[in-house]
Amino acid sequence: MNECYYDKRMDFFYNMTNTDTVDEWTGPKLIVVLCFGTFFCLFIFISNSLVIAAVVKNKRFHFPFYYLLANLAAADFFAGIAYVFLMFNTGPVSKTLTVNRWFLRQGLLDTSLTASLVNLLVIAVERHMSIMRMKIHSNLTKKRVTFLIISIWAIAIFMGAVPTLGWNCLCDITACSSLAPIYSRSYLVFWSVLNLVVFFIMVVVYIRIYMYVQRKTNVLSSHTSGSISRRRTPVKLMKTVMTLLGAFVVCWTPGLVVLLLDGLNCTYCGIQNVKRWFLLLALMNSVMNPIIYSYKDDEMWSTMKRMIFCSSEDKSQDRRSSRVPSTVLCRSTDTSGNYIEDGIIQGTICGKGDLGDKGKS
Repeated sequence: MNECYYDKRMDFFYNMTNTDTVDEWTGPKLIVVLCFGTFFCLFIFISNSLVIAAVVKNKRFHFPFYYLLANLAAADFFAGIAYVFLMFNTGPVSKTLTVNRWFLRQGLLDTSLTASLVNLLVIAVERHMSIMRMKIHSNLTKKRVTFLIISIWAIAIFMGAVPTLGWNCLCDITACSSLAPIYSRSYLVFWSVLNLVVFFIMVVVYIRIYMYVQRKTNVLSSHTSGSISRRRTPVKLMKTVMTLLGAFVVCWTPGLVVLLLDGLNCTYCGIQNVKRWFLLLALMNSVMNPIIYSYKDDEMWSTMKRMIFCSSEDKSQDRRSSRVPSTVLCRSTDTSGNYIEDGIIQGTICGKGDLGDKGKS
């Protein structure tokens, strides 16, 4: 029977796996790292809080897609918390940690990654449902969206806790990885392959949706009387989503590949030399997402500016975007107050009262 090492501190596992904890991270270098890390984390907290508040405040964003977008911002906010905890529990401090504290450190990071990944996957499904029905937004109810958001976080928390629940190497020291000294190499292979496969599936789905929207837009453009910008609205919204996905894949794939190489016990890959840079790249994803939201959607940016400058004027909500038109451009005349969405056939529906959706409760 293998001996278990639950009562050991992390220096025991780092020494057993020859893991570099960068003892020279002291003095000015440590101060610089902490200053930059603090700045980026503060930006993550403030910017993603603004995105969430904008979705809550602006009624134009009260649709499933934007609720999920707000949840993605919440995942980035949570990632900021994980990075703050990591900053003060890394470097030479790593060796002094207990096993449970180290599990908490890594679990927070894994949970934030899973929350973002599953959220993007749900957005992909929502986009597929909407576009294939020739709408900008799906007909998901608020209850279903709430259930999806709760499910996303339940899955994220569970995946972040898997190593703590038993898939570790505390009772099999020979199976420990180098980058994560108390994670089993088999778990790292499972974790990295699972995420990379989901990346690939989402990229394929979004490319398929984008090609479908582009093809339908080109076919219907000659039969619609709407403006060019309005006919291109679905394409521009898909570009926003694909930009978010592209940034996520670019920022996280290198780190996952490094974890996969470590799980495969690649001793000649030099993974110790690049792990910190790839972790910083993953941090940048949470910084980039709010910038993408505000740059790609002028309505989002104007709402955020009003909150920043504490303006009570709401007139600018009705202004048309100079870069990207609002994703909801006309309203139905039914008593339920539901929006008729500016779909691919937008040029033929605005201003008409005999639509298929009219009268639905």
